[in-house]
Amino acid sequence: MPGLGRVISPGQRTIRSRLLLLALLPLGVVLPVMLAALAYWGGNTVDRLLVTKVRSDLAVAHGYYERVSEGVGRSVTSLADSERLARALQQSWRQRETAVADLLAATQGEQKLDFLHFNEVDRSRQAADVWPVVAAALAGTARTSTEVFTAPQLFMISPKLAERARTPLIATANAQADARDIEIRGLVIHAAAPVRDSQGKLLGVLVGGVLLNKNLDFIDRLNAIVYPDGALPFGSAGTATLFLDDVRVATNVRLFEGERAIGTRVSAAVHKTVLGDGRTWLDRAFVVSDWYVSAYEPLLDSRGQRIGMLYVGFLEGPFTGLQHQAFAGVAGLFGLAMLVAGVFAILWARRVFRPIEKMHATMSAIEQGDDAARVGQVESQDELGIVATHFDRLLDTLQAQASSLKRWGESLDAKVAERTAALEQAVADLKAAQSQVVMNEKLAAIGQLTAGVAHEINNPIAVIQGNLDVLRDLLGPQAEPVAPEIKLIHEQVQRIRLIVAKLLQFARPQDYVGYLEPVEPGQLIQDSLLLVRHLLNRGQIAIEQQLDSSRRIICNRNELQQVVINLLVNAIQAMPDGGVLHILSEDWDEADMPVGIRLAIADTGPGIAAPDLERLFQPFFTAKKPGGNGLGLWVSQNLIERYGGRLTVDSAPGQGARFSVWLRCEPLG
Repeated sequence: MPGLGRVISPGQRTIRSRLLLLALLPLGVVLPVMLAALAYWGGNTVDRLLVTKVRSDLAVAHGYYERVSEGVGRSVTSLADSERLARALQQSWRQRETAVADLLAATQGEQKLDFLHFNEVDRSRQAADVWPVVAAALAGTARTSTEVFTAPQLFMISPKLAERARTPLIATANAQADARDIEIRGLVIHAAAPVRDSQGKLLGVLVGGVLLNKNLDFIDRLNAIVYPDGALPFGSAGTATLFLDDVRVATNVRLFEGERAIGTRVSAAVHKTVLGDGRTWLDRAFVVSDWYVSAYEPLLDSRGQRIGMLYVGFLEGPFTGLQHQAFAGVAGLFGLAMLVAGVFAILWARRVFRPIEKMHATMSAIEQGDDAARVGQVESQDELGIVATHFDRLLDTLQAQASSLKRWGESLDAKVAERTAALEQAVADLKAAQSQVVMNEKLAAIGQLTAGVAHEINNPIAVIQGNLDVLRDLLGPQAEPVAPEIKLIHEQVQRIRLIVAKLLQFARPQDYVGYLEPVEPGQLIQDSLLLVRHLLNRGQIAIEQQLDSSRRIICNRNELQQVVINLLVNAIQAMPDGGVLHILSEDWDEADMPVGIRLAIADTGPGIAAPDLERLFQPFFTAKKPGGNGLGLWVSQNLIERYGGRLTVDSAPGQGARFSVWLRCEPLG
């Protein structure tokens, strides 16, 4: 065949040799390095996993220890607050002593406490110098803590407890030197709670607790919770221990078959880290006779001193053996992989060029504008095949990003349009604010004009009133035929005076500021109801009051009463056919801080239409109310705002209206 006679140049042979070298070099160098890295990383990872496991085990053990401590505290506190103890303490002296003793004995058995006794106040004060939990109980707070009891203290409670705490020390390898040969102290969960009579008088302190020394039920239960059956694989076993200082006083670690390692001591390294430095130990440690993955944390008494340790851990040997087996298996797999990969690298080196050529052709097509060009499926499944696949994915990603950029541009255009609309709305709001400023300036000018006009109106009003009185006196009985007209003129003159007074109050509020004093809202509401009683009696109006406010406010009493009466009159006039008048006062708090009070007056009338709500506080707006001049709510709002408060309204057609007066305890400014 023609192709077989082709001469291969030295340059071509060099390229092939280089490719073969590049293919075989990773197999001979990289794979062993990866094996070493995997061995190192795998060992560290397993160690971290074991430490993480023992850390979580310690958290579970700590939680159970806390629950037991809280349970002891709850048992003591429940009895201290119980009616049974109160009844026993109320009996005569002789009956009281027997009843209290029987109750304490029964409760001690029920709650599985090692001791439970009641101390009078004087005796408790003597014990308070020794035990902070008793001092806390005398101060009125129940408290539970872990404490160390001396042998005499245990003996005073019970000789059996002192004997149970007595533990001979066993020589332990790697332990810190200690001249003692016996431990006679006790590790106790100690709880105290105040006992009071029905009047709250302190009668004494109830003290109880559990001795942890040789408390095998406690330590076995803790171990069963932390390491239930099946929790540890590969034949490992979990253990738990309580230490008094560095001595094991309760443990399920075994010295011999069936013999617990009570009296053995912790290693010097753990002693220094946990009891010396106060840090938690999370590492492997030699425990009695074997290596364990261990966790130790210090136990603190009520004074914050380190008095012992809580320990959990499990045998390290099974995990170490499994780790070695896994490493041997991985090494074998790596060796096999290197052999197979070398064979395939030699056999498939000739197929390297085809994927390269296809990628080159694809790049040329892309440069010429064919965005859909791809390398496609290649026969080679080695690194070049992966590169070809990634190259196609890269092209797909670039095309998707181009489409995404196009969509993003369209979205950006939409957002620009949205922002433009928002800007236009902001401009409209600014114009509205400017209009409001102009309106405020107009109102100020009107106020000044009103003040002048009001003074000018007062003079002719006085003349009219005076001549009306003279006319009535001169005509005497002859004025009877026109008495209604004279009365109408008099009423209209008074109405003009009222309008002039309110206009002057608006124009020059500083002239109407009255004396400020503490005002009690409930009394003010009752006084205001008395003043409008004649209006209430005209209709079938019921009054419901909910006066919950306990605060006083600093304001002018007459001004606030004017506001309340105005709101009451408006509510009464809104119910011509009868209804219910709701009056509410409550405290006004913001962010859990006292601010002032809220007064609310609500009616069950027809409500206020939405268009009228927008104009309700404008001057001279009356909503067609007979006899109104449209200044009441306007003046009331100005009075409330002068004190830094606000006047609000909630209403809907057919559902009545509720006016709320928000007043601060002290006026602003």
